[in-house]
Amino acid sequence: MSEFFYDSYAIIEYINGNPAYKIYFMGNSGITTLYNIMEVYYSVLKEEGEAKAKEVLQLLSPIVVYPGMEDVEPAMKFRFSHKEKKLSYADCLGYALARKRKLRFLTGDEGFRHLPHVEFVK
Repeated sequence: MSEFFYDSYAIIEYINGNPAYKIYFMGNSGITTLYNIMEVYYSVLKEEGEAKAKEVLQLLSPIVVYPGMEDVEPAMKFRFSHKEKKLSYADCLGYALARKRKLRFLTGDEGFRHLPHVEFVK
């Protein structure tokens, strides 16, 4: 069993039934942050309504980790060094946490496609 950091893109693709993501959630484990959950909640709220968004929120709450102040610097240095990609704060924080915890960063975000320690899935 592998462990991953699930970014918002990956979670939304899984929720939307993308078969390429199924094995990452069913046969593995992972974590995400509150900020990623916020992005997912908003996406589900917009597409499927409040009831489904609340259901997703409950299902994901056990895998949420909370970054500390020590995580800000590496995340923002990473964002600054890749500023041409216009990566979100949440994604940069997630990538930094994945690196810190020696996890693969699961995403389909093109900005991360060729970066080390990324499991890129479309």
